Amino acid sequence: MTSPLAGVALFKELPEPGLQMLAERGRPKHFAAGVVIMRQGDASDALHVITRGRVRVERNQPGDTPLVLAELGPGDVIGEMGLLDNAPRSATVTALEDTETLELHAAVMAVVVMQYPQVAAALLRTLSRRLRSADELADALARRPPH
Repeated sequence: MTSPLAGVALFKELPEPGLQMLAERGRPKHFAAGVVIMRQGDASDALHVITRGRVRVERNQPGDTPLVLAELGPGDVIGEMGLLDNAPRSATVTALEDTETLELHAAVMAVVVMQYPQVAAALLRTLSRRLRSADELADALARRPPH
């Protein structure tokens, strides 16, 4: 039986036993459209793998409208940064439509990373892509004329 996590880039190098362990220890969650999945500033104790639906990731800015960082869907991961640095959530994630995720707590991810170091490398690749996107967004904002 193939795990529902087999198509997730973060876990693509994980062997089937590791995928099954995650699937068994993860908690399925459902979020209706418009519901906040995680809020900027909250504690980071889990990541979510989106299995169905779409979400918007945005960062609040004092005195300004929130800055949309991304829209993500099935196979994408949210909340991974806080697991690595234990810092509060850096963005708010809201379900754009009915969304299902598999919530994986930090302790589960720590065990997986110790047993399967390739997951740590995949996490670093994910973070690198997000950092590049943030750099591109910063460049675009810097080039925008002042309002």
